[in-house]
Amino acid sequence: MKKSIILLFILSTSISFSQYRKAKTKRSWSAGTLFFYWGYNRSVYTNSNLNFIGTGYDFTLNDAKGVDRPSEDLKTYFSLQTITVPQFNFRIGYNIKNNWAISFGYDHMKYVLVDNHPYALSGYIKPGVDNVTNWSGNYNNELVTTKQETFHYENTNGMNYIRAELARIDQWYRSEGGIFAVSTSFGLSSGGILNVNDFTFAGRKDNVTISMSGFGISAHAGARFEFWKHFFIQGNLAGGFINQMRVDTRPDDYNSYAKQKFGYSALELVAGGLFYFKPKKGCDSCPQWSK
Repeated sequence: MKKSIILLFILSTSISFSQYRKAKTKRSWSAGTLFFYWGYNRSVYTNSNLNFIGTGYDFTLNDAKGVDRPSEDLKTYFSLQTITVPQFNFRIGYNIKNNWAISFGYDHMKYVLVDNHPYALSGYIKPGVDNVTNWSGNYNNELVTTKQETFHYENTNGMNYIRAELARIDQWYRSEGGIFAVSTSFGLSSGGILNVNDFTFAGRKDNVTISMSGFGISAHAGARFEFWKHFFIQGNLAGGFINQMRVDTRPDDYNSYAKQKFGYSALELVAGGLFYFKPKKGCDSCPQWSK
């Protein structure tokens, strides 16, 4: 009887251990994985019609050209006092199901209207409103050249895309012991745009005019390289559509604002961490693989 009990114990232990190993080797992200990341981006934007509305004027710069503005000093990216100055990405997420995660965060992008460039101007500017550029009267696709000293528009303190995302995450390779792994991530997002605007027009320059200016929809595809089960580096290719229905341009004049719609694409490089809050089958420090 005693030998039978020992034999049964050994057999059941062997079966359990075999199932445990099998569960660990299936490459499938499990529910209960919390992750976060921080990194930086470069963005490009499609041309757009940039409409300016205010007291005494309503005009559009057609095919306006906008660019991003990365920080040129590398120290800016590594100092805790300045890491939020460059174009950055921050996100925190949670796997609600195997392979599926929701996340929240925001992309700090910058948009700068290109100066010293000819644009087709359409619309109306009341005589006397602008005595600096001397734009006055009705315009119908008439070429003008903007100069930063007299007319300028930018969102370098932030065209902040605050968004929620649903993503599919799959792990395709994992080394023995989980020291290194490779995963992919595909996601869809939507959210609002918190805009911080600088605007120069009609002899007046206003900085840091804050407004919720519109919304965005976007998608991303990324490759994640994981190390020691808790750290990762990820590269993303992202793109989407932004509709800014009302960018406040004067902090003390509610009637002054800008409008535009454009597409964008971005390259992102981020680094982050992984934590596992629902360990299964005794593994408390690694991703869990479903059967």
